[in-house]
Amino acid sequence: MRTLVVEDERRLCNIIKRGLIEEGYAVDAAYNGEDGGYLTESTPYDFIILDIMLPKKDGIEVCQELRGKKVNIPILMLTARDTVEDRIKGLDAEADDYLVKPFAFNELLARIRALLRREGRLKTPRLQVGDLSMDTLTREVWYGERNIELTSSEISKYI
Repeated sequence: MRTLVVEDERRLCNIIKRGLIEEGYAVDAAYNGEDGGYLTESTPYDFIILDIMLPKKDGIEVCQELRGKKVNIPILMLTARDTVEDRIKGLDAEADDYLVKPFAFNELLARIRALLRREGRLKTPRLQVGDLSMDTLTREVWYGERNIELTSSEISKYI
């Protein structure tokens, strides 16, 4: 699964990115709304994690622009704005979900799985080319009957 994390707080962005990579996701990062919007036009993502308070262009504007262009990628707003009005504003901008910081990483993962399930985007966990296969859930790689040991970073290049 290929994801984009748009978060201006670089430390948090890197923590999210590293955690998702360890879970088998391929992750790109942008640190402002303008770059995040550009990346979504040039790369096919399975979902987006989008902060609201971003430099250059806020997350609400990015979300509205994507939906205006008929981009149906699931979007999870991840933000420190926690009032009911803020959540309504994010969801009315056509975000699919809204998670308030600070958050438990396991909850973020569960929400991602739920979004992908809802969208029917959960893909088969097995990738195969000829005799080479990879189970993206267990991260096992096989060539024929032989198991090939790969590091997490090697595997994340291909998922």
